[in-house]
Amino acid sequence: MDTVYVTGHRNPDTDSIVSAMAYAALRNALGDREYQAGRLGHVSDETQLVLDRFGFSAPPWIKTMRTQVRDLDYDTPPALSRAVTISRAWSILTEDRTVTAIPVTNEDGTLFGMLSAGDIASSDMLSIERPRVDRIPVFNVLSVLEGRILNDAGNLVDSISGEVSIALPQSQKNLLFSGKDSIVICGDQPDMVRRALELGVQCVIISQAELSEELRNMQTDTCIISTPFDAYRAARLLYQAMPIERICRTEELECFHLDDFVDDVREGMLKSRYRCYPILDENEKVIGTLSRYHLIRPRRKRVALVDHNEVSQSVPGLEQADIVEIIDHHRLADIQTGYPIYFRNEPVGSTTTIIAGMYQEKGLMPSEKLAGLMAAAIVSDTVMFKSPTCTQRDRNMAERLARIGNVSLEELGQQIFSASWSDDKTAHELLFADFKDFHIAGHNLGVGQITCVNSEHILERKEEFLNDMRRTMRERKYSLMLLMLTDVLREGTQLIYLGDEEAIQQAFSPDAKNNVVFLPHVMSRKKQIIPALSAMWG
Repeated sequence: MDTVYVTGHRNPDTDSIVSAMAYAALRNALGDREYQAGRLGHVSDETQLVLDRFGFSAPPWIKTMRTQVRDLDYDTPPALSRAVTISRAWSILTEDRTVTAIPVTNEDGTLFGMLSAGDIASSDMLSIERPRVDRIPVFNVLSVLEGRILNDAGNLVDSISGEVSIALPQSQKNLLFSGKDSIVICGDQPDMVRRALELGVQCVIISQAELSEELRNMQTDTCIISTPFDAYRAARLLYQAMPIERICRTEELECFHLDDFVDDVREGMLKSRYRCYPILDENEKVIGTLSRYHLIRPRRKRVALVDHNEVSQSVPGLEQADIVEIIDHHRLADIQTGYPIYFRNEPVGSTTTIIAGMYQEKGLMPSEKLAGLMAAAIVSDTVMFKSPTCTQRDRNMAERLARIGNVSLEELGQQIFSASWSDDKTAHELLFADFKDFHIAGHNLGVGQITCVNSEHILERKEEFLNDMRRTMRERKYSLMLLMLTDVLREGTQLIYLGDEEAIQQAFSPDAKNNVVFLPHVMSRKKQIIPALSAMWG
């Protein structure tokens, strides 16, 4: 089955990452083995502390949901070594008519060239104009002719070269071979064989006939091979004993990689006229081939969204993916789907609370470590139950999970909020550790949040934050940018702002000046900051 990626929002906080991990674990435990948790940004110090405490690794970083080559039902024909015979390659091409070309590889599996039926046909036509072969390994000749060596000298020859002649009756000497640089094909013609051996030709191929003991034991350097095929077929097969490296296309090769986006692949194909293109993995090894018809109906990635339902906060390339589920506790936003999906949105303080409830509904108790991790996520997102978004259900669920995980909620809270900031971090790192973009009534804005136990200390770096915020506003064309220093002990937020000061005064406090204002009892971005701006802008 195709993987369902479970992701939280960009710049993920602890609740976003843990809810993705917990939901993927729930679905997999119930038999849906294709669910995989992911994240859309760096792991904060707070989240890493929680993961380390309970023995979990951060889920992989998902950079995009755009359709890639790895999502296509591409072909996987055999990738042939450059030393393989033309005969074997031709049999593969004719066995499966859907295969239009075969990748030719080096010994390490990297791409050497591409071989098509047209390449083989061209080589075959050239052999009529120029009936000669060069340095064909004897191994190859014996394979395609189903032959065997008849004399001792033949065992000392490793390759053969020369003009290919089908021996005619002796009376037509002018049409026969005339030098050592020849490969002679004949039937039950002892005199012709004797003449070829006396002349010292490169090779004699005996077609559907036996050879006398006398001729086998003649002193000669000529390789004698017998074959069950008639002379004409043996001659044609001889040209197919050549290694495919001599006729495959090796120049101007257009290839694609598993991580290439289908949009880019389509553009690349429009600039060339090949029917088939090799696909390489991250080690440059060939794993398949791609044709234009594979792009007609590409298989889209599947994604389940947790802790958000807004395009600007979701994974890049979401428009090219199939959203199968959404579990969230935020306001309804702008994500749209082409068909009905499972959508669960509840007014609680943490998405992990919702998912913990789903464990209960399914009769599945999380493990001790997972329960502790989920309890930490609820404590984090509800700011130790002081956020206005917090409900009694969050408290009850966190307490239950703490009992299962054998942890103290108070101790967890102290650890979590002490790790939310550090003097060693740059202003940029602190600003974007928990940052979200919003679009409200034609206004684009960004809101960062640092939850801490000493906001006055962090506020000493106000000018550093403002410098970074000015640069970000220019780059992203924000009309407003905010940084919340949410103080758990003071139960309020130091709001650093950049933009229209009058708008800040109108939305939050008339005391706003010099780019900062303290907002008592304001702890939540989604339930207090964003609603206030939405009400002001209509």
